[in-house]
Amino acid sequence: MAHHPEQGWSLLCNGVLLFEDTGELLPDGQIIAPHRPLGAGKVMTAA
Repeated sequence: MAHHPEQGWSLLCNGVLLFEDTGELLPDGQIIAPHRPLGAGKVMTAA
């Protein structure tokens, strides 16, 4: 397992490369496109 936040990626123990933008590269070469939830980056404050 490796974690490199300064480069925007992490290597998980199962061989998956996980990217900061939520994309993934699987050990078999399959790509999972970034899947950011709607409203990401918006900060809500409690009233």
